[in-house]
Amino acid sequence: MIEVKVSNDQVDRAMRDLKRKLIKEGLFKELSRRKFNIKPSLAKRLKRAQAEKIRKKEARRERERMER
Repeated sequence: MIEVKVSNDQVDRAMRDLKRKLIKEGLFKELSRRKFNIKPSLAKRLKRAQAEKIRKKEARRERERMER
């Protein structure tokens, strides 16, 4: 369970912190994913595309790290 403490009546800051934590947890992506029913074949295709995107991102970071 996600908790955010409010100190000195700084509700706006606490709301920003909560939103940041929810984004980091992936809650908004999960909600949008569950909004509609996705066929299993499309789900597999999306999962493969996401994995490829992550692999490319990691490879790019590794190349940048090696260039330094």
